[in-house]
Amino acid sequence: MKDLTAHSNEALKYLKQLNLHLEQETNFLPKQTGLNLIESAPENDNCVSAKRRDAKVEDLWSLTNFFGFSTETFVLAVNLLDRFLAMMKVQPKHLSCIGVCCFNIAAKVVEEQCNIPPTHDIIRISQCKCTVSDLKRMEKIISEKLKFQFKAITALTFLHLYHAVALSHTSERKEILNLDKLEAQLKACYCRFMFSKAKPSVLALSLLTLEIESLKSRDLCETAQLVQKHSRIVDGDLLYWRELVSKCLAEYSSPECSKPDHKKLMWIVSRRTAQSLHSSYCCIPELPTIPEGGWDESESEDSCEDMSCGEESLSSSPMSHLDGAFFPEDLRRKPKWLSVQ
Repeated sequence: MKDLTAHSNEALKYLKQLNLHLEQETNFLPKQTGLNLIESAPENDNCVSAKRRDAKVEDLWSLTNFFGFSTETFVLAVNLLDRFLAMMKVQPKHLSCIGVCCFNIAAKVVEEQCNIPPTHDIIRISQCKCTVSDLKRMEKIISEKLKFQFKAITALTFLHLYHAVALSHTSERKEILNLDKLEAQLKACYCRFMFSKAKPSVLALSLLTLEIESLKSRDLCETAQLVQKHSRIVDGDLLYWRELVSKCLAEYSSPECSKPDHKKLMWIVSRRTAQSLHSSYCCIPELPTIPEGGWDESESEDSCEDMSCGEESLSSSPMSHLDGAFFPEDLRRKPKWLSVQ
């Protein structure tokens, strides 16, 4: 039987990082009580339901592809969104602004500064019905509520580590365990609310073991078992989430599934608009000022806090059919936002 510690200094470095992340992963999980409220929320205009959350995450995926950002940016944006939604009672009319804020924060953390577009361009592309000042106020609220803990430990963190550990303990060709494929599968899982409840380490190992099982590699399978043992993940938890991941990926790969990469905008971006995205500012319908004191600090930490302060302080505009829209083929998958010409 292999021993994960009986290998190179590089492998030992990975295990040291793994131990540290395992100790800290619970610090970046959304509150369970808040997730339960979202899961049980009815489909009405007063609550953010799991379905609305999933639609917003798909929007974030499309934004990530449009601006050429990394999987890490997308995963971090979803983590910030889930943590905030599980902490605050949010009205659906604010969800678009919150989603774009989380995306913008994640981009600032992960991407090179020179690759991040101006905020007003992000607003226009995302069709978020708010102004730059609205976005800044919302970003302040999100930052304070999350205590400025942006560099989260996510399932992607563990997926990269598990992948590196597996490759450092196997004689198989390195390309046999494709990290890009695993990242794509993880993004599909993040579009399903149920995986917000999974521990990142367990979700990542579920993806890894399913892929290794499909490869029928005894060497990698043995390494994965040792990783599971080292991570102290019990069989019951792993089997439970593996089954859900397997079902999710099967549904996602079916032709009936409408994927973010395959959807198109419900409105058309003209060539003139596309050319001016990074050089001009277009007036956007304003939201009334988002209140600074939109929650009751006296509430329990375990309760889902209310972000609303009455209808007079919120936008009266109903949710548009443009919410949740995606980008046309000729404007998607550009390497960087500046390539829109």
